[in-house]
Amino acid sequence: MDDFNTLLQGSAEAHGHLCPGQVVGVRMAMLGCRLIGLDNPRELPQIKKLIVYVEIDRCATDAIAYVTGVKLGRRSLKFIDNGIMAATFVNLETGVAFRIVSTETSRDLAHVYTSSGCTDKRQQQIEGYIKMPDEVLFKVTPVRVNVPIHDMPGPSRFKVHCEACGAMVRDKKEVLLNDRVLCRSCAYGSFYQELEDEERRKIA
Repeated sequence: MDDFNTLLQGSAEAHGHLCPGQVVGVRMAMLGCRLIGLDNPRELPQIKKLIVYVEIDRCATDAIAYVTGVKLGRRSLKFIDNGIMAATFVNLETGVAFRIVSTETSRDLAHVYTSSGCTDKRQQQIEGYIKMPDEVLFKVTPVRVNVPIHDMPGPSRFKVHCEACGAMVRDKKEVLLNDRVLCRSCAYGSFYQELEDEERRKIA
């Protein structure tokens, strides 16, 4: 694995800017990989040994993905929408897993680790998160993650048609409701609404 500064620079370029979340994400990913025994997660064969569960869709997640090489499309990056700055790193070969949470106290302590005279809060966080020890920046917990076979990386092993709309539903994401196999949109409602005919004509 590259050194911290190299990874931070690459992550910031990939993300579009350097921010406190990039620092947290890079450090979190480096620590997580170290704890589960992976030193080169972006390359074969280690890339096939790693799954990361992230719990927030913020800057740190891009940094974690950059450092580790995990991707949604590879099914090695899992998004759990908890709104928590946390990630769980799983070694699929050994079963070893650690959940790492960015502490709220680290935000309040950032200024302690910055150069004197710096009053910009964002810059304080960037400098502080770079310098503070892991035990201040993070809470680390060993955990067990039972990854279901349908959530594993690789080709889709399970697929069925929704009995309402006909969509192909893969990887056991279907819902059994009133003895019908449905996609989640048909079962629970969708995040989108189809346009009425008059609205469609306006954009045609």
